[in-house]
This record gives sequence, C-alpha cells and structure tokens, in this order.
Amino acid sequence: MRTSRIRLLAATGATLAALALTACEDGTGTEDEGAGSTSRPTATATTDTPSDAGKDDSASSDPTAAGGGSQEAGGGGKGTGSGGKDTGSGGKGGNTDDDKTDEGADDGPETRVACNGSNTTVTARPVSRPLNHMLITVKNTGSGPCDLTYYPVLRFDEMQWVPQPIEETKPQAVVGIDPGESAYAGVLLSAADGSGDGGTTGHKLAVGFQGRTPNSSGGPSAIPSLPAKGVYYDSTLAVSYWQQSMDDALTY
Repeated sequence: MRTSRIRLLAATGATLAALALTACEDGTGTEDEGAGSTSRPTATATTDTPSDAGKDDSASSDPTAAGGGSQEAGGGGKGTGSGGKDTGSGGKGGNTDDDKTDEGADDGPETRVACNGSNTTVTARPVSRPLNHMLITVKNTGSGPCDLTYYPVLRFDEMQWVPQPIEETKPQAVVGIDPGESAYAGVLLSAADGSGDGGTTGHKLAVGFQGRTPNSSGGPSAIPSLPAKGVYYDSTLAVSYWQQSMDDALTY
C-alpha cells in the first residue's frame, strides 16, 4: 500500500516535470515574459526603422541643402534687388540730380533788380503829338537787367498830390530792360480843351520808382532836366504805366 503511494507520487512528479518542460519549450510561462520583453524592443526598433528611413530619405534628398540653396538663391535675389536699387540710385544721380545741377547752372534765372535812379538815366521831354503830352525815357546803364514795376510817381516842384495812372495802359507783365535798352512812360500834362483846373508851370521834376508792391519804394528817384521855360500842367495830369515801346506809352 505504501509502495503504491510512493509510486503514485513519483508518477505525479514526473508528470509535473514533463508539463514544466513542455511549457518552457512552447514559449509560455516565465519565458513568455522574456519573449514579451524581447518583442517590445523589436517593436520599438520597427517603429524607429521608418523614422530612420525617413531620415535617410531626407538626407538622400538633402532638403537642408536645398533649403540652403533656396536661401542662397534668395540671397542672390536680394543681391539683385540691391543691385537694382543701386542702379536706380545711380540712375537718379546720373540722370536727375546732375541734370538739375547742369540746368541750374546753364538755364537758371538771372538775378534781377529794380530799375531806379542809381542804375538808369532818365529823360523827360514834351512831344508835339499827341498834344499836351510828355515822354519819359528810362535807359538801363547797369551791368544786368532791371525791372520797372507799375508806373512812375511824378512830382513837379513842391506839388502835394500824386498824378494818377491811366489804367488802360496797364501791361500784362513787368517791364524788364536789358543793359543799354530803354523803356517808356507817357504823361498827359493838361486837358486839350482847357477843362482842367489849377494850371501851373513846373520847373523841376522828380521821377520816383515803385518796388514789388504798389506804392512801395523801388530805390532812388531820378531828376531829369526840363526845358528852360518849364512844363505846363493842370489837374488832369496823369501818367501811363511803364511800357516796352514808345508808341504804347504815347497812345493815350
């Protein structure tokens, strides 16, 4: 009986040993855990493999180098743009600024001054036609052009009033005189029909010049000589604006 139990236990132990051996051989139990540990790195390696492949593909296609090439091309574009800018700057300097400077040097406006008693000679003489008129002539004796503005301001002797201008004679522009040239003004001395008042004879005449604004001083006056017998005038005394020609000055 005892011997049978011993045999049974031995058989049972053998069976358990066989089962354990079988478990080791078919990959279960403790060895399965080891296999699981082994499979994880394998999965990781598998996961890493596409990443590495991607890296290899990237390295093969060399996107960084291409990017660098693009940057270099872009840099070239910048350089070209910069060159274009420089070219534009050069064009500006060459064609605009220099031309302006040249134009200013060649075609710039001359410095003009007012005509007055210091740079002109002035004469005043009565004329036969039209009746009761006198012609004032201003000749430029300076070295440059001068301008006559508005009309002459006349004063005989110690008269206390200023003869008024004939508005119909107002020119379109300022009258300029080049050196050696002359301009003119006509003076109506008295009414031909005798309708004027306060007729008298003047022996001294001052011709005043106006500046750029009406009734402003344009410089020293001129004192032209008058005939020895003097010049008769009355309350109708009037003067034309400065004119470029003698005919225009004596039209009114």
